[in-house]
Amino acid sequence: MKISGKSIRSFIGCKNYTISRNFYRDLGFEEVITSKNMSYFYSGEFGFYLQDAYVKDWINNSMIFFEVDNLESTLQYINGLKLTERYDDVRLSKIAYNEWGNEFFLHDPSGILWHFGDFKATK
Repeated sequence: MKISGKSIRSFIGCKNYTISRNFYRDLGFEEVITSKNMSYFYSGEFGFYLQDAYVKDWINNSMIFFEVDNLESTLQYINGLKLTERYDDVRLSKIAYNEWGNEFFLHDPSGILWHFGDFKATK
C-alpha cells in the first residue's frame, strides 16, 4: 500500500449519548470531547469517535473488533466492572474458542457489538 498512516478511527452512534459516554469511561476508555455532539474515546494508541446520533440500522449493524494481549484477563477485568448490572441492555459473553483464535462479545447500551479477541499465531 502506498498510503502511510498513523491511526484508523471508527465513528459509532448511540441511543443515549450521556449513557454511552458514561459506559465507555467506565469500561476504561479516556474521553476527549471534540464537540457538543461527539467525543473521541481512546485506550493507548487505539480509539473511536462516539457521536450523539442514532440511526437504528447503523447501530444494529455496527461491530468493532478489539484485539487484546490477554483475552482471559480482559474478560476478568470487564466482568469485574459489573457493566451488565449497571447498564440496561449491556450483555457480556463467555469466551468462544475458534480455529482462527478466540473472542468474547460485549454489547454496549445501544447494541454496538464489540468483539474482544486474540488470533492464533501463524507460521
